[in-house]
Amino acid sequence: MTTLPPRSRSPLPRFPANFLWGVSTSAHQIEGAAAEDGRGKSSWDLFSALPGKIKDGSSASVAVDHYHRYPEDVALLKELGVGGYRFSVSWSRVLPEGAGPINKAGLDFYDRLVDSVCEAGVRPVPTLFHWDTPLALEEKGGWLERDTAHRFAEYVEVVAERLGDRVGRWITLNEPAELTMLGHALGEHAPGKQLLFDALPVAHHQLLAHGLAVQVLRSRGSGSLGIANSHGPTWPASDSEEDRGAADFYDVLLNRLFADPILLGEYPEGIAEMLPGPVAEDLELISQPLDWYGMNFYQPTRVGAPNPAVSAEFAGITVPPEMPFSVHPVEGVPRTAFDWAVVPEALTELLVSFRDRYGDRLPPVVITENGCSYDGLDDQARIDYLDGHLRALHRAMDAGVDVRGYFVWSLMDNWEWAEGYRQRFGLVHIDYEGGTLDRTPKASFRWLQEALRAQR
Repeated sequence: MTTLPPRSRSPLPRFPANFLWGVSTSAHQIEGAAAEDGRGKSSWDLFSALPGKIKDGSSASVAVDHYHRYPEDVALLKELGVGGYRFSVSWSRVLPEGAGPINKAGLDFYDRLVDSVCEAGVRPVPTLFHWDTPLALEEKGGWLERDTAHRFAEYVEVVAERLGDRVGRWITLNEPAELTMLGHALGEHAPGKQLLFDALPVAHHQLLAHGLAVQVLRSRGSGSLGIANSHGPTWPASDSEEDRGAADFYDVLLNRLFADPILLGEYPEGIAEMLPGPVAEDLELISQPLDWYGMNFYQPTRVGAPNPAVSAEFAGITVPPEMPFSVHPVEGVPRTAFDWAVVPEALTELLVSFRDRYGDRLPPVVITENGCSYDGLDDQARIDYLDGHLRALHRAMDAGVDVRGYFVWSLMDNWEWAEGYRQRFGLVHIDYEGGTLDRTPKASFRWLQEALRAQR
């Protein structure tokens, strides 16, 4: 296969010379080799085996076979010209039971991967947890249990001991908001629980795990630590008091519930009383200073008061009527193949609002995920998306927001959680239909490659 050259467009504005350009992936979505070399099962292995949970009936048992084909993928990183590669480490590949004996073969894989990435002249940026809770811990209560945070800290110690001599930048957790809301409140992601607001302990225990991980990594001399939180502007569906109140509530759930404890050392009003354990003491751990703050951004959300006439969805997930808000479509804008709204200016708004809200408590920001799902090798719509969002990012920097890096989601098409293989987020096309899993750079890959050359 060949890809068509992208349409000509004006060059991107100039970013700082030390700006970190990268791409992101996650272990469960790309590695495959689910039953090989001693890997233990994760919560997603069980969830995807349940009838009807994955929209195309697939699993990630093979995914894109990165476990065996990582040299090809690292070569693509080098060809693309990025400075950083954000990947995740599978907890159950390293500790098959979530705790206890170490799986040497699993650690060896990440050792080889990090070596290969470094040899390609790319900076490895591991995420230590990207939703794939070891099944053995899940069966003991998972993130509803405080103990899981302490088991996570032990796992972080194991990974840092093996990889820390070559890894200078770490991400503790990916999107604790989604694991809390989609996995435990609404039941649309693993582990499939429908606890609504009784899922709040999951948020706290993940944030505690983050704090414990920072403590472990600092004790080992690691000097560049962050988290990858998902955030987005929340817009009221109208100017009515009810809609504005619902939007404020949603902003707490998506943004402040996960940012305030880290950046301010406190929960939004009324939340701490709903959480278990010594919350005030935990917040001291959770709010340890970070070197940078990661944001995953995809789209804004338009929110109104509860309304059964509205098709309430959160990133494609139906919101039950018990929730005190409804989600409305953002109208009059382009949409991705996932039906997500394309609103680049919302990224500028998000970054400026965080700067205004948190002031000097906000460390330098890195966009740890931003991307879109579109089909085809000639993916001009993805080029438009990336071009628009990078210009929006630059406008935020012009407005005084300290942004140090940008990672595209994703390097290649992958297994997109509850969507299975139906959504393609990659700069690189994966041949699922032919069964070869061959990698073919898309037009967006070539566009970004040229854009990075121009930046250099």
